[in-house]
Amino acid sequence: MTIVDACTRRRQGGSPTAVLIDDITLSDRARRAIVRRAGTSHAAFVDTDAGATPTVRFFTAHGELTNCGHGTIAAQAVLLHRRRIKEHRSRQRTGGRTFDTTAIQRDDGIEVWFDQGPVEIQGCSAAERDSTLATLGIRPNDMATEDIPCVASPGTPRLLVPVRTLPTLLSIRPDLRRLAAECRRLGYLGCFVYTLSPTRNAATARMFAPAIGVAEDVVNANSTGCLAAHLFATHGRNSIEVEQGHTAGRPSSVFATATATAEGISVRVGGIARVRSSPTDTADEEVP
Repeated sequence: MTIVDACTRRRQGGSPTAVLIDDITLSDRARRAIVRRAGTSHAAFVDTDAGATPTVRFFTAHGELTNCGHGTIAAQAVLLHRRRIKEHRSRQRTGGRTFDTTAIQRDDGIEVWFDQGPVEIQGCSAAERDSTLATLGIRPNDMATEDIPCVASPGTPRLLVPVRTLPTLLSIRPDLRRLAAECRRLGYLGCFVYTLSPTRNAATARMFAPAIGVAEDVVNANSTGCLAAHLFATHGRNSIEVEQGHTAGRPSSVFATATATAEGISVRVGGIARVRSSPTDTADEEVP
């Protein structure tokens, strides 16, 4: 097992993520138990016996995920670290999809980018919006006036919720039990609540996903990609940096760029990862 801080910000923070070279004889129950033992919210299981394109599966203690953005960044950082090389362009197979990845050793960690692919954006009904906002504890006057909630999916839908100010964002205290039930009812992975910076292509965000056993994600890279697609469609912005992890005391950054393609709005997502050996130390080695 290797622990990786995925999507660090200025050499700090990031989401602690367990990465394991997978034993395909393990049961899914055993993989969930490994996540609990690692003490991380997510774990990436990398099958390197699949040839030049590794298959990566992602688990929380609750179950398997179709994909995981910061988990992909962590997995690709570990693969580069194990190869002891400076740069590697590869592909990854996850959730029935194969996509491009790039990992580059930098002074402040390993920079990883991956092709998130097309992101589908659609509206939500007033009833769905209002019922979900009630579980988040967000009032109508907390909402941003220049933006509206929408459902975004790179494969798994989640609700994007814009709020007016950073203090509003940081003050949110959702009813997690009700939110989990509402997300399951509507088929959402969770809710990505954000506030945009007025001066540059930047935002601050929080991700609540109790329906998959994660009350609040330190980082949710795929949701940053979803936000990039939404802002490209509505505001013409083609890149964004999203700060996350503030309430967990783990400052984090995710980058995303969006482009128009024949398949729709496609997104690339990136972050800096720091490989370490356990949740508490900083040695650059693997856990026995």
